[in-house]
Amino acid sequence: MNLQLRRPLVIFDLETTGISVSRDRIIEICLLKVYPDGREEIRTYRVNPERPIPAEASAVHGIFDADVADKPTFKELAPEVHEFIKDSDFGGFNSNKFDFPMLVEEFYRVGVAFEIQKRKFVDAQRIFHQKEPRNLKAALKFYCDMDLENAHSAEADTIATWQIIKAQLERYSDIPKDLDALHEQFGQSNLADLAGRFVVDPAGVVVFNFGKHRGKPVKDVLKNEPSYYNWMMDGDFPQDTKNVLTRIRLAMREGQ
Repeated sequence: MNLQLRRPLVIFDLETTGISVSRDRIIEICLLKVYPDGREEIRTYRVNPERPIPAEASAVHGIFDADVADKPTFKELAPEVHEFIKDSDFGGFNSNKFDFPMLVEEFYRVGVAFEIQKRKFVDAQRIFHQKEPRNLKAALKFYCDMDLENAHSAEADTIATWQIIKAQLERYSDIPKDLDALHEQFGQSNLADLAGRFVVDPAGVVVFNFGKHRGKPVKDVLKNEPSYYNWMMDGDFPQDTKNVLTRIRLAMREGQ
């Protein structure tokens, strides 16, 4: 093994009821513990989230309510999981943004004081993106085997982008060929404003996508904390974001 470890490294992944760290729950966790001497130990747990699993989440990971109905809750599993990982650093894929915050949140929720300050992290996705460029030049070379001349000129970049889109449509038989479907699958169709400060959740509700109210319905925040509207309107937010916020506020006043 080329990786030098001073203490165990736990590679892990979670399946959850959704993508909100504060509101959703873990329903499956896999922990692969790599010891400094090269030994590996793996544990996988199914977890009863004590709430229904949304259909859209089950469609992604294939885990349904019946699959976890008789499984222990995270509170019941927490002591065993904590004992297994308490001496370790952590690794994952996109784990820094979601998996690790979600795991820590679950520990806090059940009253387990999980120490995070001295942990080391390795995120395979960040290595991947830094070592394998994911920019326009790299995409043109990958999809079209063409070199990008005059990079960062508007015309060259525009032409290159169109070449890439055409090549992608030819390469991938499973992606839609009409624009509406492409938008639905790849166009961030859940954005409520162009900057992504608000998104539409699976239930069709516009929720905050940043800050202390992330995941909360915008209407609820405006109702319970009216001053938040003025804070955003006076803040350094795009006008489109402010316009969306204003439309939501006006709709509330009209009882919609």
